[in-house]
Amino acid sequence: MNKGSFFLVLLGAMLWGTTGTAQFFAPENAHPIAIGTMRLAVGGSVLFLLVIFQKRDKSIQWPVKAILMAAVAMAAYQPLFFSAVSVTGVAIGTVIAIGSAPILTGLIELLVYKRRPDRQWRLATVLSIIGCILLFATEGNIQLDPLGFLMAIGAGVAFSCYTLINKQIILKLPSEMAVAVVFSLSALFLSPLLFVFDVSWVLQFNGAMVVLHLGIIATALAYLLFVKGLMGVRASVAVTLSLAEPLTAAMLGVLVVGEVLTLTAMIGVFFIFLGLTILFYTPKKRSVPLS
Repeated sequence: MNKGSFFLVLLGAMLWGTTGTAQFFAPENAHPIAIGTMRLAVGGSVLFLLVIFQKRDKSIQWPVKAILMAAVAMAAYQPLFFSAVSVTGVAIGTVIAIGSAPILTGLIELLVYKRRPDRQWRLATVLSIIGCILLFATEGNIQLDPLGFLMAIGAGVAFSCYTLINKQIILKLPSEMAVAVVFSLSALFLSPLLFVFDVSWVLQFNGAMVVLHLGIIATALAYLLFVKGLMGVRASVAVTLSLAEPLTAAMLGVLVVGEVLTLTAMIGVFFIFLGLTILFYTPKKRSVPLS
């Protein structure tokens, strides 16, 4: 595994982890789905400008079908995830959506691409998912709603599909162009939601700052880093690395929002950190003596 790519994906996931803290400062009338839609609208616009000012090779053959599929997957992820969280609560919704994504990605790689996940990935993924469960286990409003459960699984499937399809897109397009085109289309697909929800809160100073942070930092920059790193790691590894998102969110909750982690949550943080460390570690190959 390419260590540089590992850190790019990890940094992208850490930037995603700032989303919850940023939303804490959003106006009270800002609906989560509206925030997610505005996030893609701003991020997609920034990335679209990147494509316009980028020198493009006219000989590039655009993988149109893959781009559309990736854009649909990312557009589906936003409302599915935020709806699942609103129905089931933050704890269950986040654990199911984020925790199911690595498992689903590993299964798809095995069934579709015939790539069997190695023991190191399996151990790291299990430890990280256990860590996520412990991290959110003490949060309130825990209820297993069937519809919310399905939406959370749908969010996990959407993120898995986005990652796997993007892995194919960056074989034909520069990573910057790939993420820019996909997110511009995703924002276009979700744009009708801007007429469904009240977005007047964006005109407030804190609303504008939250949207700019989510769009530029937690979306445009974060996914640029993620896709750039995806070039050097397997999709299943990249999705497991994305579990650094709740780890970052928990740390920011303590440092910025003033939250206090319970003992169970601290054990969860340790398990996630341990899982990511195992994923990074590359055992030295034993040298075979020449006969």
